[in-house]
Amino acid sequence: TTWPVTLGLAFLSETRGCYGSPGLLVGCALAEVVKIIDSFDSDNSSGEFSEANQRVTGVIHVDTSKSNGIGKVGERPPQENGIQKHRTSLPAPMFTRSDFSVWSILKKCIGLELSKITMPIAFNEPLSFLQRITEYMEHVYLIHKASCQPQPLERMQSVAAFAVSAVASQWERTGKPFNPLLGETYELTREDLGFRFISEQVSHHPPISAFYSEGLHQDFLFHGSIYPKLKFWGKSVEAEPRGTITLELLKHNEAYTWTNPTCCVHNVIIGKLWIEQYGTVEIVNHRTGDKCVLHFKPCGLFGKELHKVEGYIQDKNKKKLFMIYGKWTECLWGLDPAAYESFKKQERRTDPLRKTKLDDCPEKADGDVVDAVPEAQETVQVIPGSKLLWRVNTRPPNSAQMYNFTSFTVSLNELETGMEKILAPTDCRLRPDIRGMENGNMDLASQEKERLEEKQREARRERAREEAEWQTRWFHRGSNPYTGTPDWLYVGGYFERDFSGCPDIY
Repeated sequence: TTWPVTLGLAFLSETRGCYGSPGLLVGCALAEVVKIIDSFDSDNSSGEFSEANQRVTGVIHVDTSKSNGIGKVGERPPQENGIQKHRTSLPAPMFTRSDFSVWSILKKCIGLELSKITMPIAFNEPLSFLQRITEYMEHVYLIHKASCQPQPLERMQSVAAFAVSAVASQWERTGKPFNPLLGETYELTREDLGFRFISEQVSHHPPISAFYSEGLHQDFLFHGSIYPKLKFWGKSVEAEPRGTITLELLKHNEAYTWTNPTCCVHNVIIGKLWIEQYGTVEIVNHRTGDKCVLHFKPCGLFGKELHKVEGYIQDKNKKKLFMIYGKWTECLWGLDPAAYESFKKQERRTDPLRKTKLDDCPEKADGDVVDAVPEAQETVQVIPGSKLLWRVNTRPPNSAQMYNFTSFTVSLNELETGMEKILAPTDCRLRPDIRGMENGNMDLASQEKERLEEKQREARRERAREEAEWQTRWFHRGSNPYTGTPDWLYVGGYFERDFSGCPDIY
């Protein structure tokens, strides 16, 4: 399993499901817990016990033939001024997870190896992880803006805003994307947003997803590979990002590289799930030597730092040129360092000292205490003289019934009439388990998921018998040209649409 930009959620259902019952933890040492998490993978699952063998109650069945058109599979959305309109809702609402008993499945698994349990599809969202990666591109206008800026400092401001915006879609997204099958791909062309995008699952052990995007007006290249390192801390799962993200602004002959912040999912055993991002992100301009250092703040004692981002841009001599602050869930602002320091100094003088009483301290965590969900603090306090770098897009009003998807995300799995003749046969849109879940047919989705995983296991056994290695199609293993670190590089040719060598994975 893998996690994006996102990125820790791909392990969510396996982790939460496995430890959903305190009784299951009895006699289970921490070392065994870590081993179980590491072993959770569709290739390791024997299929001895899976959600395909269980009837899911409360399934929503939708007659898609009576769909209103937008969101209906196979129907082309209307055009407006020559620009394609994308759907604004999913064909079926989100499955109610609160009605689903994980323990009803786990109690039948007593005596089985936990790595042989495939957890219920009810904890998924109807997207592949490759589609989840594509959510980087929701605020692609920031890349176009950076390309048009005449000064390196202004370009770095827009690049920093883009890097922060890439994780904004994770807010309140506690559903698990489907694990990509080896060789699975996803493409997206958005003429209205000025880019095209291709990704491929290039490795299954360890799970690695590679992606490449280019501007339709030859203004940028954006590429990288994602393979986070997972750690289990008893009540939470932490996804430490691995893999380099690279943005090239072709007009300026500039390349920027960075890694994503750490993503932590709290209360994977009991309590309400909630997500925070923390850690330091360093964005380097390899031509000028300028660097942007962004600190994603951990939640803090009373949740006062929740979602906060603070940082600065410095030149190659480490002189601070610009200060940045805001929230990754909301907006990002920036201003001159002197004005920033003056405001902070004044704030410290006027803010009375606050002594924390012992009674105000949260209860110390133990095995049965959940991590309380911090209350969202007031919106970002804007310092006079600041300029807005980025603001998050408003989510659709029915987002809560659609897995908390953004408007951009809702459109990612659209399948219009005739599109299947153009797409690679490995494209996520053609996965029958994801399509079944999107249409509200959970029984079909579960059965198809089990079938695809067994097909993948059999293909792996066949390669082992023939002593054949898996050959990637659109990416090859190499080194990042700017950092020298291991990376997966796009070989080209996808959009010429010769799909004759694509594997049969569905």
